[in-house]
Parts: sequence; C-alpha cells; structure tokens
Amino acid sequence: MSSRNGTPLLRFTDVHTYYGALHVLKGVSYEINEGEIVSLLGGNASGKSTTLKTVLGLVRPTEGTVTYRGEPIHALRTSEIVRRGIAPVPEGRRVFPKMTVLENLEMGRYTRRHEPGWDEELDRVFGLFPVLRERRHQLAGTMSGGEQQMLAIGRALMTRPALLCMDEPSMGLSPGYVEQVFDIIKTINEQGTTIFVVEQNVNMALSIAHRGYVLQMGEVVLTGTAQELLENPLIQKAYLGTA
Repeated sequence: MSSRNGTPLLRFTDVHTYYGALHVLKGVSYEINEGEIVSLLGGNASGKSTTLKTVLGLVRPTEGTVTYRGEPIHALRTSEIVRRGIAPVPEGRRVFPKMTVLENLEMGRYTRRHEPGWDEELDRVFGLFPVLRERRHQLAGTMSGGEQQMLAIGRALMTRPALLCMDEPSMGLSPGYVEQVFDIIKTINEQGTTIFVVEQNVNMALSIAHRGYVLQMGEVVLTGTAQELLENPLIQKAYLGTA
C-alpha cells in the first residue's frame, strides 16, 4: 500500500533527538503511507512518545528530517502542522474537564474555526461515538476514562486530519473499552484517515495495524507487517509472554 504519487504521507529520515545531553532517538527512520494503520511498539523509555512529539513539532530533531506529503515539517510550529492535516490524540486523554463535551469538540475545530464544515464534522463524530451526542452538555471531567478517550479522539477528528497520531490509546482503560476504542480506530481508518498509533498493548495494536515498527532505546530494532511481528519470536517473548 503506497501513497498517491508514491511519496509516503509521513517520513522520518535518520532522525536524532536529544533532551539536553540525553540522546533519545538515534537515527530513526519510518514511513507511513496513505490509508495505513502503522503501530509503533516498545517499552517505557524506548522513544515512542518522543517520536510523536517530533511529528507534532513539540521536539525538534537535532539531525535528520520529518516530511509530510513530501514537504519538511520539522521546523514548523505545532499549530501549522495541525493545520496541514496531522492531529494528535495525546496520552492520558487530556480533555478539558471543566468544559462540556460540545465545548471540547469546538476546541478541536480551533485551527479551522474560520472554515465551513462544523456540522459535517460533528455529525461524523456523533456517528462514531453516539455516547458523545447523548452527553454533549455534560462536563468532560465527569465522564468515565473510556468516554473521555472517545472525546479525545472525537476532538482530534474535528480538525479533519489526514493523519491521526495516537499516544497510548488503551492506557488506563478497562478491557471492554480498549476493545471498543480499537474497533473505532479501525472504522476511522476505513473511512479514509491514516493512523499512526503508539501503543504498549502489542496484541491489540497489531490486531488492527497493517505494519509496525519496534523501538528499543531510541533505535528501530524490528519492522514488518503486523502478522510478521506477531509471529516474531522476539516479540512473542518480550511483549506477548509466549515463545
């Protein structure tokens, strides 16, 4: 599966990032093609979240390039990156707890607030998440973790992204909600949105992904189709408890 004109939607080329003296990403290269779900897997402190922060312009690479639709984006401001079609679903949801569901969704539209399309986007989000329609006047902070995760995804979709970047969407959710959220991620992808998902729940992430990358200590140590990674003895031993 490749993007229109053969250019990946998002490409990392030999990216190095540092926090002070700490070398976090060490020559990392990824490609995400239009229409894919790509999972980025790895344990704590592997550099997964730093990867997403680098995509969104929150961390600048010291070396290497990040391109989106063939254009370099690693020097752009986050707001400009979002405007171009990349939307984050942050780790830990980070909804605005004292605002209603509807107000949270309005915040998602902020970078496109002068453009038409609010009603269509809202209808799409409510179609994916009927519970948000029911609770649109409820304060976000009073909802369950699973409902807040749905709101965080809905808020990101309000920007009409071509690429949705999700940081640990299963974190802190009950197994029932995890399954529901991953089913919805699959549906969003089927509707035409490319998805880059950072996730520790390897089984769940690979059950919906087309391809995956495995990061260890800031380096890509494995890459392949979801099926290849699920069958890889290293993955089975390190992440799935089987071998």
